[in-house]
Amino acid sequence: MKRNFTIMLAFISHIYIIQAQQNWQPVTGKIQTEWASQVNPSAPHNEYPRPQLVRKNWTNLNGLWQYAVTPVINDEKIPTINEGNILVPFAIESALSGVGKTVGKDSVLWYQRNINVTNEQRKGRLLLHFGAVDWQATVFVNGQQVGEHKGGYDPFYFDITTALVKGVQQNIVVKVWDPVDEGPQPRGKQVKKPRGIWYTPVTGIWQTVWLETVPDTYIVSTQQTPDIDKAQLTVTVSTKNRISGDIITVTAYNKGAEIATAVTEADDAAISLSIPNPVLWSPENPFLYDLKITITRKGKIVDEANSYFAMRKISLAKDALGIQRILLNNRFVFQYGPLDQGWWPDGLYTAPTDAALEFDIVATKKMGFNMIRKHVKVEPARWYYYADKLGILVWQDMPSGDLGGNVWDMRPGQISGGVLDKIRSSESENIFRTEWAAIIKSLYNFPSIVVWVPFNEAWGQFKTEEIVAFTGKLDNSRLINGASGGNYTKKGHILDIHNYPEPQMPDPEIFGGRQALVLGEFGGLGLPLEGHTWQEKNNWGYQSFKNNTELEEKYTRFINDIEKLIPLGLSAAIYTQTTDVEIETNGLLTYDRKIYKIAAEKLNGLHKKLYQVKIRQ
Repeated sequence: MKRNFTIMLAFISHIYIIQAQQNWQPVTGKIQTEWASQVNPSAPHNEYPRPQLVRKNWTNLNGLWQYAVTPVINDEKIPTINEGNILVPFAIESALSGVGKTVGKDSVLWYQRNINVTNEQRKGRLLLHFGAVDWQATVFVNGQQVGEHKGGYDPFYFDITTALVKGVQQNIVVKVWDPVDEGPQPRGKQVKKPRGIWYTPVTGIWQTVWLETVPDTYIVSTQQTPDIDKAQLTVTVSTKNRISGDIITVTAYNKGAEIATAVTEADDAAISLSIPNPVLWSPENPFLYDLKITITRKGKIVDEANSYFAMRKISLAKDALGIQRILLNNRFVFQYGPLDQGWWPDGLYTAPTDAALEFDIVATKKMGFNMIRKHVKVEPARWYYYADKLGILVWQDMPSGDLGGNVWDMRPGQISGGVLDKIRSSESENIFRTEWAAIIKSLYNFPSIVVWVPFNEAWGQFKTEEIVAFTGKLDNSRLINGASGGNYTKKGHILDIHNYPEPQMPDPEIFGGRQALVLGEFGGLGLPLEGHTWQEKNNWGYQSFKNNTELEEKYTRFINDIEKLIPLGLSAAIYTQTTDVEIETNGLLTYDRKIYKIAAEKLNGLHKKLYQVKIRQ
């Protein structure tokens, strides 16, 4: 009987896959990556979405949902949602959504799907998770509103236990409103009318939707802070519904062998674990330890989750010339990487598959970079997991927003915090602070992240010194680049200029040499390759070339110039950019990721010498 039931389930699953494939096709008309053909419409992005807090009892809800777009004026009641199928988690404007429609501030996007909830899932609490929804999401379960969230880049969840009805089948509806560039919210490079360095809007669900079954008392989150100088890891565990006498235990493992354990009965208390002879994480040796967190009651495990951590340190110190240097694990490592915007021709904000998501980091390592600046976008948690696992340093930008009326003075001698700061409304300020805090909290545990970047090129830059201090209170274990190429401030750890196309560096004497010197953007060397561009003509680059040979010659000269700047005080440089994005053809890879414009092996060889430059420490 059991064998027959298994066969029946397999048959039903096979029929569902066939139906899903018949009901979904990507929108044609634009280039696609090779992974587009590998998208499984019955279960896209089916990998566990939260690698820093892993539980077994979860269900992926990605796949075909029904959708509708209605006017804002009629959004008080749930409408009939029957305009067709949309493939979650791809934004409605993307080809892989199967829809390819724009929405805008005057319309509302609705999603609807029926799910099955088993008796096993009803034991304890049932949480409905969203990796990211751009921008304002209101969620209903069986017609009952279970919550609302504002923010396009941070994960959130709602406890839907009390909204469940009798029977297996339950109904989920999600309402999304996104004003794109007509609102003050963070939105990165999205605009209603794409042009130049501004790209297609991304509306709605663009990361994984999933269910998680947890007990009544459960682990909500952890905050993990390594200290290599003291050889210890500090872990703060947040829980829900603990009762007196419950014990939290945190245990560290090295390749399966237990190396440290500590316990506490206090919620949100810092637990310190001594890590013997710590193996330090670096791009050359991205060593990760495992971590287990449990709640026990009278000797019985109530809840448990698995995580991981790394022992690494990012800091500043002056060299023998008195110039501030960025140190990794107490030694100077020149950091060089591409500006990485994380856009895809077929999925826009969402990589077609998990393998595609990993590819960008693999390719970056293959080209010989040791760092990535994630530019005005936040990636799914699995992207940072791959950065941790493969070994790449990450500078994380806050997605920009509220750009209107900016004043921008690129002279590093100009001190921000005064007339150049934008005046934002209190609503705009609160939106920024709330989402930036949520982003930092959600990404805190990923050791690859070493720098926070709240502002880029004065785009919406406001109360700079206040925001730098605010960022430091949220996380004082990393460096803060307060204004990348923007209106400069004495606050923060880094002085970062942008210069196109040639490399330059800031004057070491500016602000009394208090900050590390960084070239936050340069290059932008363009080469459109026929058959691999977003549009056939009128593509754009900061400086365009006719062929790969000319491009390689100029890039090689730039690397030679950077090599000379390192002994003079340069700590890091960022080249624009990893891939082409829409009409911007400045990428080292084409937008479809099919061609390296300069051979990866050639780039790797060029970059190696940057890490071999000796400085006087």
